[in-house]
Parts: sequence; structure tokens; C-alpha cells
Amino acid sequence: MKPRRKFLTAALATAAMPCDADAESLAAQASVLSPGKATPPGTLPTLQLGKFTLSRLIIGGNPLHGYSHFNSLFNKHMLEWADRERVAEILANCEKQGINTWQFSHHDRGMGDLLRHREKGGKIQFILLSHREIEDDHKLIKEVAKLKPVAIVHHGGSAERKRRAGQSGKIRDFLKAVRDNGILAGLSTHDPDFLREAEEQRWETDLYMTALYYLTRPAEEFKKILGTRPLGEIYLPEDPPKMLAAMRQTPKTCLAYKVLAAGRLTDRPADVESAFRGALQGMKPNDGMIIGMYPRFQDQITENAALVRKLAREPVAGASNR
Repeated sequence: MKPRRKFLTAALATAAMPCDADAESLAAQASVLSPGKATPPGTLPTLQLGKFTLSRLIIGGNPLHGYSHFNSLFNKHMLEWADRERVAEILANCEKQGINTWQFSHHDRGMGDLLRHREKGGKIQFILLSHREIEDDHKLIKEVAKLKPVAIVHHGGSAERKRRAGQSGKIRDFLKAVRDNGILAGLSTHDPDFLREAEEQRWETDLYMTALYYLTRPAEEFKKILGTRPLGEIYLPEDPPKMLAAMRQTPKTCLAYKVLAAGRLTDRPADVESAFRGALQGMKPNDGMIIGMYPRFQDQITENAALVRKLAREPVAGASNR
């Protein structure tokens, strides 16, 4: 038995609390707010996804698990600070601020952090992003299902590589396996055309995770745009409107990520506000944002929740035209 499977088996035996809070109870605590309506402290605008009520602001797992999207030194910096007890504290603060959903990847660290949060009385819901092991071994989906996730989403970069290799059938098999286990199935992508293709071909999806920046473009495409393929991850400011337009074309819920360009738009509060406003006003009312937060030097959770509450009171530009 593989180490992760051993861990999941033990985790299922010790899980102390169901993950998905009752939808009616959640709805009573945080109803969907229309623009112009005041949002009380501790609540957030929400969206409905199947039987689940999700805050439109969702915390992402990358900064808590050492994925900085910068370099290995920053990865270690994050991982050293965000130990299991601190992650439990962060998730508790999320719930206090009205963030009721956490998105993270399928690995031992994330599953262990979830269980520790539950042991301490936490009730945060979770959306699981696939990892190679669960993509290759669909039996693991059944084990994760016992922890009652909101959804399991196929990893974007992995899906895009399979699509380019002519292996889209493997992605669809995974999505079907997720649904067969009674779980909402999602597809993550950085490419707006991939989203449109999945919709046109009626893929087995209940939701999408949509990166606002197409940082996984093939090198040839970057060369056509920039004349070369620069080093590292590339975030082009022309990308967000393209993905937001694709999101508006599907009736299914989309959860936008990389809204802050993996932290590249966090140096000034005005930049954060502008990015949040652009995303929220460019998406559908039943879409949301996944934001990675690293509250080591400032309380980003409280700040981001307050900002979303503020933006919820603003009229949506051009709403009548969408």
C-alpha cells in the first residue's frame, strides 16, 4: 500500500466531523447578497453549487503548503511557517470572517491539515484539486469521498498536458469516476479555449476552476506574442478579460484563481482592490474567487473578507448587458 493511501485510510478512521455543513444552515447564516445590500461583519456573499452554499471568497491552499509560484526558497519560507497548528488557526479565522470553503491539493499534508482543523472543531468545507496519484488510481476517489468534499477538480496543468497529447479521454474518465462516487466533478484550466471546448463537447463537469492568467501557454505561443519565452511564469495583463468572457459563456459555476497573479499584485492595497473588483464584476453572480493567503505579516484573511464585503455593495458595471 502506498504511503498516501495508508494515510488516507488512517485519516478516515479518525475523522471527527463531517466536512459539508448543512446547506440550509449555511444559507441562514450567509444569504446571497445583491449589489447595494449591506453585508454584516462575519458574513460574505455566497454562491450555490449543488447542495452546497459556498462563500464567493474561497481560501486557496498553495501558500499554506509551500507553493509560492516564485522559487524554491520562498516555497520553504512558506512551508516552514505554516505548520499544522498554524494552518488550523488560519482556517478558524477564515470561518470567523465568513470564508466557509478551502481549496487545496490531494496530498498528505493537505489532508492532515483538514483533519486537524476538524479535530479542533472546525467545519470548513473543502474542494480537492487532483494530484497525479489520484488521477492514475481512481480507487482513491472513493476514499476521499468519505471525507465529503464539495467537489474534486482535475488539475489544470495536468489536464492541459493530456489534452495536447491527445489524451482527453483520460480526463473525462477521471471526471466520470468522480461523479460515479457521488461527488461534484470539476475541471481546472488556464486556457479559455479549453473551457469552451469542454462545454461544447458536454464534458462531465459540474464546475470549473479558471485561472485568470494563461501562464501554461506552450512556448511557441509565448514566442509569437513576445518574440521569446521568458524565464519563469509569465502573467500577461491582457489575459484576465479573456478568461472572464469564457466564464460568462457557461451557466456552470466558475471559481477564478490566480486573481492576484500569484502574489504579483499584492504590493499595494489599491492593486488588490482593483484585481478583486475586476474579477467580481467580470464574472457571473454564481461564480467565485479562490485566493491564496499568507497571513504571516498582515491579516490578509480579515482584509480580503472586508474588501469583498465592500465590493458586494458596489453596482456591477454593465450588469444589464450580461
